[in-house]
Amino acid sequence: MKRLVLAAVAASLLTATSAWAGATPEATIHQFIDAFDKGDAAGAAATHAADVSIIDEMAPHIWSGSGAFQAWAGAVMADAKANGESGNAVTLGDVIRSQDDGDTAYVTINATYSYTQKGAAIAEPAQMAFALRKTSGDWKITAWAWSGTVPKAK
Repeated sequence: MKRLVLAAVAASLLTATSAWAGATPEATIHQFIDAFDKGDAAGAAATHAADVSIIDEMAPHIWSGSGAFQAWAGAVMADAKANGESGNAVTLGDVIRSQDDGDTAYVTINATYSYTQKGAAIAEPAQMAFALRKTSGDWKITAWAWSGTVPKAK
């Protein structure tokens, strides 16, 4: 009986965690950035729709369709290595706009990309714009764009 009760409690916790993880567009965005900052590529990818579109500052600047997230992640790593960057992390700031239309959503949020480049601490304030779609009850990122300023020493 104890095993049955423990199994039921564990199942309810997993369900609650899964429901919370994508319960709001903002929660999905935070889950993406948290996973990115931890170096958890699989966790970050799981927050995205399979047909995601990404616009970012490194070449080729746009990735879309199947495999887009993985291609973008590879470009981020290659760019960081080529520029002598380490400790890369994104910190999310205030939500500028959040619009939930039921099965789609649009969110813009302040962000700062921080890293160390050849021993110097660098910060790049930016804004991120996200489009999301509700799929099987969870929000998935269908597109996002990074709009950063010129990076500066902290």
